Amino acid sequence: MNEEKNLLRLLKFGLFSASAGLIQVLSFTAMNEWLKWTYWVAYGIALTLSVVWNFTFNRKFTFRSDANIARAMGLVALYYLAFTPLSTIGGDTLTKAGWNEYLVLAITMLLNFATEYLYQKRVVYKGKIDTAK
Repeated sequence: MNEEKNLLRLLKFGLFSASAGLIQVLSFTAMNEWLKWTYWVAYGIALTLSVVWNFTFNRKFTFRSDANIARAMGLVALYYLAFTPLSTIGGDTLTKAGWNEYLVLAITMLLNFATEYLYQKRVVYKGKIDTAK
């Protein structure tokens, strides 16, 4: 049963991350194509929008946690204090080297998905999974 729960949790995280990814791609595309903003500005804003969306739904439906919202969001913010500069600088460097913006975005989003799931499960909601009523 525990394996099934973990698989279902990963599936839920994947689906909510996909919806957040859609928000990120659409907002990034709007800023990149229509507004012609630089990669790092468009990426930063799009990432922020997707993080807020993803956090909200994963806390309630994926991890079903009654963990303190401020503490949980603070821990997520710590993750993004590391992930955002690394992915922004790396992405900006790759795009300036001629890599396609959307390929860089896709790679970054996949790295974000894998590392954030593990971080949320093992750090943010450790001991507080399935505690919501």
